Amino acid sequence: MTVKEKIALFPHSPGVYRYYDAEGNVIYVGKAKDLHKRVAQYFVSPDRLTRKTAVMVSKIADAQYTVVETEADALLLENNLIKQFKPRYNILLKDSKTYPWICVTAEDFPRVFLTRRFVKDGSRYFGPYSSVLHARNLVEFFHNVYPLRTCRLKITSDAVLYGKFRPCLNYHIKKCRGCCIGGISQKEYNSNIEEIISLLKGGGRDIINHYKELMQKTAAEMDFEQAQVYKEKMLSLEKHYSKSVIMNSSVGDVDVFSLVIDFPEAFGNFMRIRGGAVIQSMNLGFKLMIEEEQESVLGMFIAEIQDKFGNLSKEVIVPFRPDVEIEGIDFKVPLRGDKLALLELSAKNAKEMRFNALKQQEHTDPDAYRNMVMESLRKQLGMDVLPVHIECFDNSNIQGTNPVSACVVFRNAVPSKKDYRHFKVKTVVGANDYATMKEAVNRRYSRMLEEAPEDLPQLIVIDGGKGQLSFAYEALSELGLIGKVTLVALAERMEEVYRVGDPYPMFIDRNSPALKVLQQIRDEAHRFGITFHRKLRSKAQIESALREIKGVGEKTEQRLLLHFGSVSRIASAPLEEVAALVGTQLAERIHNHLGRDEHN
Repeated sequence: MTVKEKIALFPHSPGVYRYYDAEGNVIYVGKAKDLHKRVAQYFVSPDRLTRKTAVMVSKIADAQYTVVETEADALLLENNLIKQFKPRYNILLKDSKTYPWICVTAEDFPRVFLTRRFVKDGSRYFGPYSSVLHARNLVEFFHNVYPLRTCRLKITSDAVLYGKFRPCLNYHIKKCRGCCIGGISQKEYNSNIEEIISLLKGGGRDIINHYKELMQKTAAEMDFEQAQVYKEKMLSLEKHYSKSVIMNSSVGDVDVFSLVIDFPEAFGNFMRIRGGAVIQSMNLGFKLMIEEEQESVLGMFIAEIQDKFGNLSKEVIVPFRPDVEIEGIDFKVPLRGDKLALLELSAKNAKEMRFNALKQQEHTDPDAYRNMVMESLRKQLGMDVLPVHIECFDNSNIQGTNPVSACVVFRNAVPSKKDYRHFKVKTVVGANDYATMKEAVNRRYSRMLEEAPEDLPQLIVIDGGKGQLSFAYEALSELGLIGKVTLVALAERMEEVYRVGDPYPMFIDRNSPALKVLQQIRDEAHRFGITFHRKLRSKAQIESALREIKGVGEKTEQRLLLHFGSVSRIASAPLEEVAALVGTQLAERIHNHLGRDEHN
């Protein structure tokens, strides 16, 4: 039976499907509300598949499925199977670190400590925490506020009764109440543990209010010593929570997910909100082996968080609805208010992770970084090919004098300075920026078509707005290059990117590497053009001082400047020294002219 024949028999039920290659290896695992419809999409319309997905489909030799009761079950089974088989074309979790947990042991007198091992021994685990420092600070805070034991003794009521233990140093320095010798009852000790568990679950505000009531009550009863104890605990808790991100308490208990997709990678942030405070936050990176829909990536992210953190809140805030429905969970996409502010805070964390990942890749793997930049630019501009070769044009003139154009070249997203070119404007009179742009583009590519047509760039960038872009388009149209290259303009004032025929600028994320490389090549073109323009102006000033003298031509000017170095030195040199180079009659004429200029 062929793969297509097998798929035709898939049921219309929720479940998980698996694709195998000819060697029997699992190459892809997916979930579906309707197995038959979802799997058939890969084979019914192959022309709609992306290139990488089409490659995967070509390698499918067998397909299997598992039916489950609900979409939530499919989501969790898919996540487990991906971790088990590590299929080549699935979304892969990039961050393989073991995150720390806070453990509260299942003992008569529980211990509270940090661990990276999750052991199913009846203990309670809270986390995981993406920041080890934050988790360590929490544990330290608990030990400072509550007299918890740190020893590993197996303390039982009988052991205490028969005096099997001796108190340690922590007891003598009042860091521990001495539960090993009966210094604190099991009931009182465990009430402290319950408070710690409540704090870890986000119930800090309730405990603070409880201590405030106890403080006021004991103070009214004249028990000021105990009131001071409650006050100190209350102040310690308030100080701790003042460092947390506090939102409006009316938000309630929610979980927040945000996602930034920058193929072939995705970056997600998860935040857990309890009592109006962010009690947990985690960033995760994903590697997208084929171009997945964003709803599917979000579903995978949610499954991974469920696996790490357990059940989600009844209300989950998301930027868009995932491709899965989970019973008892309400996915909400906020449009305004505090919940939108929470989503924006989460998105800010995801974007920050993406930015840091890009900076790290730029240093550790520059080739991969440049390929990613070019791929990002290709997608943002809607190009069919990768912009390996980019050229940018910029005009320079001051009050219409010495107008020039500069062309800089980037290959593989880095400057190729040997290919830079500058143009003295020949056909344009005065400060006509549009006509100057047209002349430069026409001269550049008419010559390239004659000498090296195979070296045409994939992308041409114009420094300017819609006017310069229009004239550059005319030049390319006259050369028959429309459709063979992509042409855009980058307006400097608002950093807006324009295409021909579109009155509105393209939307490109201001922090994206695509816009960064466009800005870099524009700035390089501006620098190169300004440098050339200054040289021409300097040369023009020299020419105006010497060429005005009758009998001084280009060769005479060069001979004098090579010998003396500057016009001012020629003016101050002895007549005999100048005459030795150009003759007495011309030397007198030069001295008279330069001396007159000096006195004017």
